[in-house]
Amino acid sequence: MYTKYYGLDRTPFDLAPDPRVVYMSEAHQEALAILRYGVIARKGFLLLTGDVGTGKTTLLQLLVQSIDSKIHICLIVNPALSASDFHYYLAAAYGLPEYDGNKAKFLLNFADFLQDCRSKNERVLLIIDEAHVVSLDLLEEIRLLSNQDDEDVSVMSIFLVGQPELNDRLNHERLLPLRQRVGIRFHLTPFSNEETRNYILFRLRKGGASRLDLFTSEAVDLIYRESGGTPRLINTICDQALLSGFAESKPRITADIVKECVAELQIPGEKILPVSDGAGQKKKDMRWLFVVLLVVAVLLAAWGFIQH
Repeated sequence: MYTKYYGLDRTPFDLAPDPRVVYMSEAHQEALAILRYGVIARKGFLLLTGDVGTGKTTLLQLLVQSIDSKIHICLIVNPALSASDFHYYLAAAYGLPEYDGNKAKFLLNFADFLQDCRSKNERVLLIIDEAHVVSLDLLEEIRLLSNQDDEDVSVMSIFLVGQPELNDRLNHERLLPLRQRVGIRFHLTPFSNEETRNYILFRLRKGGASRLDLFTSEAVDLIYRESGGTPRLINTICDQALLSGFAESKPRITADIVKECVAELQIPGEKILPVSDGAGQKKKDMRWLFVVLLVVAVLLAAWGFIQH
């Protein structure tokens, strides 16, 4: 709707993950490098966490696209499965005989599959996205499945990717054996203020923008503060701001337009947008400032009382 008005070829801030349009912050580059290293170094378990909307799924798509043909991949994006569903899914993904409910037969077939990969110098990669919703029972099944691999000549890697709650889930006493097998842990952080600015420019370029000054500097600063540097929230705010700017015939997106859009995007009953660690840290800093000022005020009042 607003693309022609702002000289764009297409909407630049789509919410759907698109591996063809990826801005790689320093943290995203490091996370992708770690994922690739986890495959190359034959790490058994790798844990990648990040807040909602920080780009974990997009990184997984990039990883899968860059994987060597000698690596058998199973990517599960909806892991709210029973153990039986999980075994059926794995059998289909890895080309094993269809799972008929006989777990013993499946484990034998899977062990043969791993041995065949070992003899051909091939690898097996199991990636579970949204792993924070996986049940304790299924996490235990996943650990037991890894027992089928030969520790001397390991061919299987398992990547658990999810929101920070995944750490809490893994802290359960039943999952101690799994925790001890996690060889790599990485937490994906949101964009910084400068990265947010570069991200918006990157997205505008990819959208075919004829001019890159569509957002004022003050607008970008406000977008960063309100989004906490979370890419998905940045996209949401920017898309709404461009739509509002078009409706009001504004040549540029100002901080006032962004402020209006943030108010419109708030869910009834919520005071603020769901921001990430960056905004959360800012709130903590403000609370500490309040405490310091309060202490100073008390000390000054006490000193005044002593003087009198």
